[in-house]
Amino acid sequence: MSRRPSAPRALALVAALAACGPQRAPENLELAGPGGSAYQAQYRDPPATRAAGGFLRAPEMNARTCRPPAGGAPGSGGKGSLPAVALRGLKLSPGDLLDVRVGEDETLTGAVEVRGDGAVTLPFLPPVQAAGRSEADVEASVIQALLDEELYTTAPRVSVRLQDLAAVRVGVSGAVFEPQPVTVGSVPGDQVDALRQMAIGSATEARNLSVALRAAGGVRPDADLSAVELRRAGRLYTLDLRPILDGQRGPDVMLIAGDEIRVPSRGCFDEDLMVVGPISPPGITLFLSNLTVPATGNAPSAVGREVREVPYGTRFLQAVIDTNCVGGIRGTSADRAAALLSRNPVTDVSIVVQRRVEDMLRRPDRDDYDPYLLPGDAIACYDSSITSLADIGRVLGILGGSALLVAQ
Repeated sequence: MSRRPSAPRALALVAALAACGPQRAPENLELAGPGGSAYQAQYRDPPATRAAGGFLRAPEMNARTCRPPAGGAPGSGGKGSLPAVALRGLKLSPGDLLDVRVGEDETLTGAVEVRGDGAVTLPFLPPVQAAGRSEADVEASVIQALLDEELYTTAPRVSVRLQDLAAVRVGVSGAVFEPQPVTVGSVPGDQVDALRQMAIGSATEARNLSVALRAAGGVRPDADLSAVELRRAGRLYTLDLRPILDGQRGPDVMLIAGDEIRVPSRGCFDEDLMVVGPISPPGITLFLSNLTVPATGNAPSAVGREVREVPYGTRFLQAVIDTNCVGGIRGTSADRAAALLSRNPVTDVSIVVQRRVEDMLRRPDRDDYDPYLLPGDAIACYDSSITSLADIGRVLGILGGSALLVAQ
């Protein structure tokens, strides 16, 4: 008389067979091959044989969908809007603290804050517009107001100097990772320099355009830096930020409250923008699922409970190594796999990319199939088949021992 296997043993056998079977390929809406709609060509699956693979074709494949820079060739200037030269120099904003001095007149001398409506008020004078204007412009207006009010018969000596910058709120949209209104210019309390606060002419780069772009997550790899738009007081200015990524001095203008920034897109993945710079993302926070063997958890592997930080420009294979998914005993660990979950920031469609780790390590054409990581990406690591079988054997032993105890 034959005995049927117990339910626990049957379930364990089914699990073992399932673990030994081939993994299903991810089903993605966006195809990553030639002519596909995936965000970067590096997402495409590598061919089975290395001889059939292309070498360094990904940059050319990514560039096929690129629109020409809206700003034209470098140095040609923007089109269809006012040039950036009009934005040069310090422009005042509501909340800025000014040091105003009128000759030897102590009544009209002191610290004055720019009001919410952009004006400053001095004793015996009507409001003087200051927001969006330079210190010299405000000086000229104060002199004219003193003459108009007949407080002076001849133009007095007037000094208007910035004493402290206020934080401003500006809008950032377009090809940035986190389009949203951002506040820039504020300095944490533990970083305040008391001597600078007391000095006349205090100014920092905390209110510059580059700071606002980084506060909005940094520019995306599809950004068109040749024609970044800045709308101020109903006027549109075009800025060419390409020199900034080349280590040159670009039009990193100082912002004022109410400015609106829009970064257009070229509609393609540009590897030249996957570099650390003043307007790139400050880094990448990875969501990950760690191995069970040899790591029993994230903490023993020096991995945070949920995330890990890697520099911007990191590739998938580098992150897999950084998250302890590579190495160990070759006989039992060489067959590991890793999956990357990413999302197209233009279409907001997700994609899953799966790679055999050991195979990628040894491919000479790996760069064509090794994606760049983007903010918000997630990585899952899978143990080798031998490790999985060993773990299944351990489970079978536990279940067999439990069944024996029950039988006794």
